[in-house]
Amino acid sequence: MRVAVRMYRLAAAAGAAAAVALAAGCSTAAGTAAAGTGTGAGSGSSRHIVVVAAENFWGSIARQLGGTHVSETSIIANPNTDPHDYEPAAGDARTIAGAQLVIVNGIGYDPWAPKLLAANPVAGRRTLTVGDSLGLKEGDNPHQWYSAASVRQVIAAITADYKQLDPADAAYFSQQQTTFETRTLARYNQLITQIRARYGGTPVGASESIVSPLADALGLKMLTPYSFLRAISEGSEPTAQDKAAIDAQIRNKQIKIYVYNSQNATPDVTAQVKEAEAEHIPVTTVTETLAPANATFQQWQVTELQGIENALHQATGK
Repeated sequence: MRVAVRMYRLAAAAGAAAAVALAAGCSTAAGTAAAGTGTGAGSGSSRHIVVVAAENFWGSIARQLGGTHVSETSIIANPNTDPHDYEPAAGDARTIAGAQLVIVNGIGYDPWAPKLLAANPVAGRRTLTVGDSLGLKEGDNPHQWYSAASVRQVIAAITADYKQLDPADAAYFSQQQTTFETRTLARYNQLITQIRARYGGTPVGASESIVSPLADALGLKMLTPYSFLRAISEGSEPTAQDKAAIDAQIRNKQIKIYVYNSQNATPDVTAQVKEAEAEHIPVTTVTETLAPANATFQQWQVTELQGIENALHQATGK
């Protein structure tokens, strides 16, 4: 799905980004501020920050942290779009050119984003690269929005950038952060703690490495070989040895549940899902980006956590 066309698409995206940058005419922040989807317009704040996120899971968090002082637009918002291989359009160049803060995932997940930024330079624009903030590099697991600890660090980093861009409203952003972490994410935090306490150490299987940070956060024991998880995530062919090991885990019911990314159901994954269902192993899903697209980060995550909790309960009777 991803690796086979990655190099060609990156080259094409870089050329497209440069071309659309010229077409965009180096749009100014003032000229594109109205393009945001947040609630900040007309708020009367001393500063209205225009934010662009490469992906909507970080965008949802940024929008909520910014409240009435921020207008946010996410480039990847369609659940059917693969962030790995996205090819920027002219509208994306104009959106990026109008941003005061751009949030990208990094860690090799959205390689088109730095190229788009470089093709549309804006003086004074801040860029928050999640991987850099977390001290991670390409080759590490990029799916850090599934790590509760990483999410907390990104929340702090976004808030810090808001304060740098609008120091007069620093107290407002501090309050937004506190409210988001303690109230908005309350059910999310509760479910993580609850699942970890009740099901910690339970052996599970998964389709790809997107599930690994979540399994770690929940204290679940991932039995699926990481080489398989990474291969599916990166669109490469898993080894016959890994596939045979997973088949045996399912056949012998060594795993209690199977978790798969429904937005990346390859033939190998589909076969494993069918095998798990045939062995009466509960199957549940996660997705790459917000699903539905208009959900908030916490709504999306709570729904998935509840699905995992229900599957674990069905499998263990706890």
